[in-house]
Amino acid sequence: MRVLVVEDERRLAEGLQWGLEAEGYAVDLAHDGLEGLELGQEHSYQVIVLDIMLPKLNGYKVCQALRERGVTTPILMLTAKNGEYDEAEALDTGADDFLSKPFSYVVLKARLRALARRGRAGTSTVLSFGDLSLDPAKRRVRRAGQVVTLTSKEFAVLECLLRDGGQVVAKHEILEQAWDMAYRGDPNIVEVYVSSLRRKLDAPFGRRTIETVRGIGYRLVDDE
Repeated sequence: MRVLVVEDERRLAEGLQWGLEAEGYAVDLAHDGLEGLELGQEHSYQVIVLDIMLPKLNGYKVCQALRERGVTTPILMLTAKNGEYDEAEALDTGADDFLSKPFSYVVLKARLRALARRGRAGTSTVLSFGDLSLDPAKRRVRRAGQVVTLTSKEFAVLECLLRDGGQVVAKHEILEQAWDMAYRGDPNIVEVYVSSLRRKLDAPFGRRTIETVRGIGYRLVDDE
C-alpha cells in the first residue's frame, strides 16, 4: 500500500516513514502544504496522512483543494489541537478520519487499514486468484488453504499483482506501489521479489501462477 505523509515535523514524519515501511508500506513524505497538494494530485495513493498545522498551506486548505480537484483518496488528518470544532472543520473540508497528537502508532496503523478498505468500497477485503488469497488487514497469505509466510516487500509486490488479477502489471507500476518515489535503485529489484514469490507460492504447490510478459511486466495466470 502506498501512503503519502504530509507532516512538517521532520522527526515525526521520518519516524512514521520508518515504521510504516517496516510494515511493508511504500511511503512518500511532504513537509509543507504545497508539496503535499502537488504529490496528492500527481500520484496514486491508497491513503493520505495530512497534518493540519503546515507551512505554506494548511491541512484544511490542502484537503479542500484535493477534493475540489477530484482526488478521492481517503485522508486521515493529524493535529496537535484538541476540540470538536477542529475535528468538525477537518471532516467538513473532506477528510475521512481525524487523529489528535500524541497518538498511538498501533491506532494509526489500524486507522490506515480501515481507510484503505473504505477506499476500496464495493470490492472484497480479501484479494484472491484461484486458490491464492491475500488478506491486507491480517497481513496473511494462503495458497490451497495453507498459510505462506512472506516478507513485507514480497507481500507488497503480491498485493500489486492481485489487485490487477489476470491483467498485466508493468514493472514501473509495481515500483510505484511497493516502493516510494525516492527509490533510485535498480528497477530489476522487482524481478528479485517476483522470483522469491515464485519459490514460495508456486514451486511448493506445483504451480506457475506468476507469468512474465516480456518487456512489460507480470500477470497472474490460472494454470489449473
